[in-house]
Amino acid sequence: MARNEQLIRQHKILQILERTRFGKTLEEIRDDLIDELGLSSLHVRTVRRDLEALQAAGIDVASHDSARGKVWKFGPQAKEATPITASATELIALSLSRDLLYPLAGTPFWQGIESFWNKVKEALPEGVWNHYEKYRRVLYVRGMPAKSYESHHGILSTINRAILEHRVVEVDYQKPEVETPQKRKIEPYAVVFYQSSLYIIAAACEAPEGEGRIRHFKLDRFSKATALDEWFKPPEGFDAQQHLSRGLGIFTGESTQEFRIRISPRAARWVMEDPWQEDQEVEPLADGAVILKVRAGHDMDVIPRVLALGEEAEILEPESCRQIIAEIVEKLASLYGAARQNVGS
Repeated sequence: MARNEQLIRQHKILQILERTRFGKTLEEIRDDLIDELGLSSLHVRTVRRDLEALQAAGIDVASHDSARGKVWKFGPQAKEATPITASATELIALSLSRDLLYPLAGTPFWQGIESFWNKVKEALPEGVWNHYEKYRRVLYVRGMPAKSYESHHGILSTINRAILEHRVVEVDYQKPEVETPQKRKIEPYAVVFYQSSLYIIAAACEAPEGEGRIRHFKLDRFSKATALDEWFKPPEGFDAQQHLSRGLGIFTGESTQEFRIRISPRAARWVMEDPWQEDQEVEPLADGAVILKVRAGHDMDVIPRVLALGEEAEILEPESCRQIIAEIVEKLASLYGAARQNVGS
């Protein structure tokens, strides 16, 4: 924990020094750290040790005499730009990635993307840039909704900091089916970017230890986030990547089950062209249909995909999921049956 806090402070010190031309005193750096990291207190001796650790790591930062006393600032070597070289193909790949991440506009992540993109633009020869622009005109990214998390900039910054510091966060969270936000306490572990939306993997503090405590909270539903002076210890052995890989979509739970779906001969090729899951199993049938086997932590990871295929797909197992789809189909039949009668009358 102490080592993690030290790395966070040192990274923040670098950001503070990047913003100043004339340097800052130890006291000024300390005050900025307290304000930006939400600390209750910090001794200047700790700040000095962090600066000395940065020097030992080879970063050109040193103290200088000034009218305000000794100030710390970057030396000329720290400000030298690292040469950037890239081919037109690499530039195209980078710009496509930038387009895919557009929903992050306004967040700290997007600021980093834009900053790096501008550095690349400034560093590349004109010939490479012209070659890139020529080919970029015939290559486009579609399917990304016009969405931005700019209004959630402060909330996301608070959550990112809380993840690094293992701090409990109090949030105002509003589900679509309720009229007013609810106060919730969460222990945030990671941020997930899934289908143009951001989700927070976190433990719900009101839930008891065990099954169902780790949940996925959609960032769109946060209206406020406050890092508390409460700390938590992440579950031993918890790995966010492994946690996400167990399921089919964002509804991944702490346990999964197997789903068997019969896909018609007509739709079988679609499933092969656009796999539902990296390690899905496909069993060919004599009539050209296939049995698709996937694992998911929640029925709603599978049901929308099955319904999207209409009569071309049928859930075989589990029986509970078949029952849910049967109820949905019954309601749809009632809804569209009434509409059909109105048209005919």
